Amino acid sequence: MVRIVRATQVEIESAVQALRDGELVAFATETVYGLGANAQNPAAVAKIFAAKGRPPNHPVIVHLDSPRFLHRWVREVPEVAMRLAERFWPGPFTMVMPRAANVHDVITGGQDTIAIRVPAHPMAQQLLTAFGGGIAAPSANRYGRLSPTRAEHVREELGDAVRVILDGGECQIGLESTIVSFEGDGVRLLRPGSVTATQISAVVGELFSDDGRPVPRVPGSPPTHYAPTTHMTIVPAGEIDAQADAASSGGRRVAVLAQRLPLRAHKYATWINAGRRPENYGRDLYANLRTLDKAGCRRILVQAVPDGERWDAIRDRLVHAATSVAESDDGSGAMAVLP
Repeated sequence: MVRIVRATQVEIESAVQALRDGELVAFATETVYGLGANAQNPAAVAKIFAAKGRPPNHPVIVHLDSPRFLHRWVREVPEVAMRLAERFWPGPFTMVMPRAANVHDVITGGQDTIAIRVPAHPMAQQLLTAFGGGIAAPSANRYGRLSPTRAEHVREELGDAVRVILDGGECQIGLESTIVSFEGDGVRLLRPGSVTATQISAVVGELFSDDGRPVPRVPGSPPTHYAPTTHMTIVPAGEIDAQADAASSGGRRVAVLAQRLPLRAHKYATWINAGRRPENYGRDLYANLRTLDKAGCRRILVQAVPDGERWDAIRDRLVHAATSVAESDDGSGAMAVLP
């Protein structure tokens, strides 16, 4: 059971003052830790990009404590968006809508849309309510790397770049929010998360399929993302032991993320059994990959996860993480998924 932690009044006041001073604040949400800045202060938001090494055309999500403030950020709220807000906010759900005229390009990556979320974590709600405005907050990690699900992950990666870190314990969900956009009365799923396509469809009807039409740029859309520094490969479920043997031949160390214990001892393998429950696997995914990334191994082998909607968000993150520079390629990088 994940322990939910609330901030003290002194901690909240310190974080609010930092935001008003144009500084960065990291805080827990139910998905991952966010790196926050006053969304109405372009210079402060620019510090997020500098701290993360984030490309300037990559939009950030603005967090609010309630949908009642949507009109400050969104030019037009589709009726279908209000139905989704009633069902999924507060929660791990982000909606992309037309931006209001006062929203700065640094928030949207120069697009005419803005991504909005109302998080459910009590510490995030404490901070947002006390601050009384929108907080721009992508994940609190270096761009493209593993998202942080514990306060120590933020400290390891960003250090003194963050004025205040509000430690809310381990994130309950551990994977970034579901993201949707709107086309007329229709809804398109842009990033899978713990709110599934079936749950969304139950509210709004059938979703638009991926038909190749242009969609807004959103967090997590680059091919390489959520990645450890160690070369990572996805392996078919039935081949994980054999691949571990092959990768560790000659005494080379290999790291393994599987859904079961090994069938036999692997002398040079660091093996994590993440289990078969998608909720637990997803919650622990980034922490497990961080552990394996620090194990001093040449490769990380990940057992392919099962088919099915409950695993879609996990599969999406693993595929993004498995894009790296292979030992035998030309240095341009290739997705490492074994047949």
